[in-house]
Amino acid sequence: MSKKKLVVFLSLLAVLSIVLSACGSSATPAAAPSTSGGLICVIVPPVDNPFFGTQQEIAAQKVEELGYTALKLVHDDDANKQSELIDSCIAQKAVAIILDNAGADATVAAVQKAKDAGIPSFLIDREITKEGVAVSQIVSNNFQGATLVAEEFATLLGEEGEYIELTGKDTDTNAHVRSDGYHEVLDALPGMKMVAQQTANWSQTEAFDVMESLLAANPNIKGVICGNDTMALGAQAALLAAGRTDVVVVGFDGSDDVNESILKGEIDAGALQPVAELATQAAIQADAYIKTGSTGKPEKQTIDMVLITAENACQYTGFGPNGKTSCP
Repeated sequence: MSKKKLVVFLSLLAVLSIVLSACGSSATPAAAPSTSGGLICVIVPPVDNPFFGTQQEIAAQKVEELGYTALKLVHDDDANKQSELIDSCIAQKAVAIILDNAGADATVAAVQKAKDAGIPSFLIDREITKEGVAVSQIVSNNFQGATLVAEEFATLLGEEGEYIELTGKDTDTNAHVRSDGYHEVLDALPGMKMVAQQTANWSQTEAFDVMESLLAANPNIKGVICGNDTMALGAQAALLAAGRTDVVVVGFDGSDDVNESILKGEIDAGALQPVAELATQAAIQADAYIKTGSTGKPEKQTIDMVLITAENACQYTGFGPNGKTSCP
């Protein structure tokens, strides 16, 4: 190749290189794909109750695992605060709400408000009194769990004796369903006599105070049946403070605190609510609905419960099975 041709060839290469470089530099870099499918609010009652705290953490974790941003909120069992939180979720253009509600009747309007704004709600643990407002209502089979607890309670008392019932919040459907399940069993046993029934509003502190008062008025009781675990812990503490280690106490939830108490021989039995499954299903169904417009499931869904006794209490941690197959 002549020197002149070589110079022309090299010049052409230089021009081509400049053109290619310019094309590359002027191209807009592709945007990184979003890691969030949107905001999902996870709203629950006070998280100082381990039931609600665990429920919220599991739901939020699953929401984020599915590619959304989880906003964890607490309504403190206050329907007005719950309404304000839902307003906030609407303003932030949430794509879904997972809710353990603050009242079966009071929540209907709040969930309807979210629906009207195009935001689907997925209720867990507690139902509301109207269908067709939430997309899903996923709850423990409270009646089935209550009958399990009542049957064990009756067996421990030899199917006779005076007992006290501590009930949950009157605005919570679960409080009534569990009490109905208890009485389905206990009212059929002529030797069982309920001498007092009083709410302690799901509270451990309130249950302690209520139990002190009821025990003074009913010193001959043989048992206390409670609508949840925190009330069972409060009642048990009051009985221990009074030196009454002879009274049978049963709870309802399957919390780690009560399972440990059962293993120590203090509280006698309870029922495990499948909190992990409730929370996980809510997130999965929210994702399915957002993507397809359907969960593929009915609105009302129940999950059966497990009786907890000293024989199996060590097999459950964090409201779910821990893999152990027997207790020492």
